[in-house]
Amino acid sequence: MPFLEFIAGSISGAVGLAVGHPLDTVKVRLQAQSEYKGIFHCVAKTYSNEGVRGFFRGMAFPVLTTGIINSVVFGSYSNALDYLTQSRHSDRSEGKPASAAHVFTAGCFSGLIFSQVLCSVPIDLVKVRLQGQTTADRYRGPIHCVAVILREEGPRGLFRGGLALALRDIPCYGLYFLPYEVTRKALTESGKQPAGVVTWAFANPMDVVKARLQMSGAGGREYRGVLHCIRVSIREEGGRVFFKGLLLNSLRAFPVNAVTFLSYESLMQIFCPLR
Repeated sequence: MPFLEFIAGSISGAVGLAVGHPLDTVKVRLQAQSEYKGIFHCVAKTYSNEGVRGFFRGMAFPVLTTGIINSVVFGSYSNALDYLTQSRHSDRSEGKPASAAHVFTAGCFSGLIFSQVLCSVPIDLVKVRLQGQTTADRYRGPIHCVAVILREEGPRGLFRGGLALALRDIPCYGLYFLPYEVTRKALTESGKQPAGVVTWAFANPMDVVKARLQMSGAGGREYRGVLHCIRVSIREEGGRVFFKGLLLNSLRAFPVNAVTFLSYESLMQIFCPLR
């Protein structure tokens, strides 16, 4: 039932985001700013200057929207997989797994819907801008952030980093759903956690580029586009720059994916006990 899948995805997405947001804030600051010496230095400086609230900057806007976004991601993936395999979710639960190619293709489709059709770029941009500021001098909140961007950069400013986001999300959602299908039963039966490290190892370079492009209009280094950002970053910091935040992304993947997948499957069992 697509509607119930959308509802389950909405709730599980909000829960997963809340669990992982503090680590995401530290990751964004490490990727977009060079003033931090490492993870612990960033955590200590954020806590000393902003307190616990500093780790939750920019969370309100994604929480209010991630429910819809995540419901569409899970729903579009499930329906795309149904179309590709000519089967239903219940058939796959009864021992008729989809092929890896079908899972990857359906995942890429959900990534396309997420990054392009849903216009999630402005939402992600506002989140990163709010996470990247250490005081409330520039942006007082998500609505004020949108207003400032529109005033200073115009409508195009809301789509900074859009290409990098698409290049990150379309293939990575394909990889994201491969362990999802493998571990879906394990999550509901034994509580095992899914593996998200492989996905983030692939996605991290574009994640760094995206964060830098999004912060470039808020006092950060100015970049002309994805390729310019890549060239400048390599020239100034070397190839290792594209793996900034990888450890945090990997650590965050375990609890976030576990909570998201487990809550989604648990809700689907409640909504559709006979599936």
